[in-house]
Amino acid sequence: MKQHKPSHPGELLQRLYLDEMEMTQTELAGKIGCRHAQVNLVINGKRGITPEFALELERVLKVDAETWLNLQLKFDLWEARQQHKKLA
Repeated sequence: MKQHKPSHPGELLQRLYLDEMEMTQTELAGKIGCRHAQVNLVINGKRGITPEFALELERVLKVDAETWLNLQLKFDLWEARQQHKKLA
């Protein structure tokens, strides 16, 4: 059974939360207390969601930190499996 690549949590953050709430990345960064660049890297899939970032998302968006970290874990595990297959 072929599994499809899961969405990066940053993509879901943008599409399901920021777009729906009509919140900009800059506004989210201000509420979290970080630089816009940090939010942008996560949104664009160039950086993963850390436990600290997940806690801030939980505080601002009222979505459990565990949810964000589980999404990140699922994405990271899929990526690792793809690398493992290339090496096998």
